[in-house]
Amino acid sequence: MLDKFMPLCAVLFPLATLAAPVRVLIVTGGHSHETSFYTIFEELPDIRAIVDPHPMPYRSGDLRKNYDVLVLYDSMQEIDEEERRNLTKFVEGGKGIVILHHALVDYSDWPWWYEEVMGARWLKSQSKPLVWKTTWQHDVDLVAYPVMEHPVVQGIGRFEINDETYKGMWFSPDITVLLRTDHPSSDGPLVWVSPCKKSRVVCIELGHGRKAHVNPSYRRLVHNAIRWAAGSATPGP
Repeated sequence: MLDKFMPLCAVLFPLATLAAPVRVLIVTGGHSHETSFYTIFEELPDIRAIVDPHPMPYRSGDLRKNYDVLVLYDSMQEIDEEERRNLTKFVEGGKGIVILHHALVDYSDWPWWYEEVMGARWLKSQSKPLVWKTTWQHDVDLVAYPVMEHPVVQGIGRFEINDETYKGMWFSPDITVLLRTDHPSSDGPLVWVSPCKKSRVVCIELGHGRKAHVNPSYRRLVHNAIRWAAGSATPGP
């Protein structure tokens, strides 16, 4: 039902009834995903979401005019100079970024992106053949728990989720971890605020497939993260 929206930029969900919904651009591409991902946004009256596959969003001019938050659910390494400029302008213009699951792999050779914007990086070998050193494991049952009070984790307690885990990533010492797990297949941090000074950036490692997408705590996390990244004072209902 939602597949027809994926190849081209399209309004996926109805215009919110609120006077000023958060204008969200969802960037996909480079990694297959289940359409259950889009159901996260269907019943959020304070969010107006549009989807556009990479790299088209970064070739359409100044994104700051039309969007408050970028939700990244792509998995890309290649980004040309024009695309870098437009993405950089969005971040340095104070707009919000929410980076979900496999989008944490994005631009692993762009130091500004992984050091300042994400505060984390997938690692690969330094000699040929170039392979990922960071590992992943599918279909993991884990327990996640908040480690501090913050609008992104408001209303979220300890919860169980079936998802994919990552291990062996680099993390900046300046990130603020909000949610963790003790599962041995994970590095530990599941949700963090990046060290970015000019924009509100939230990274959420969770979100591989349907079992995660329909999890109420995960859906709440994504909603809270979007609202906080947009500068909203409080998370949604």
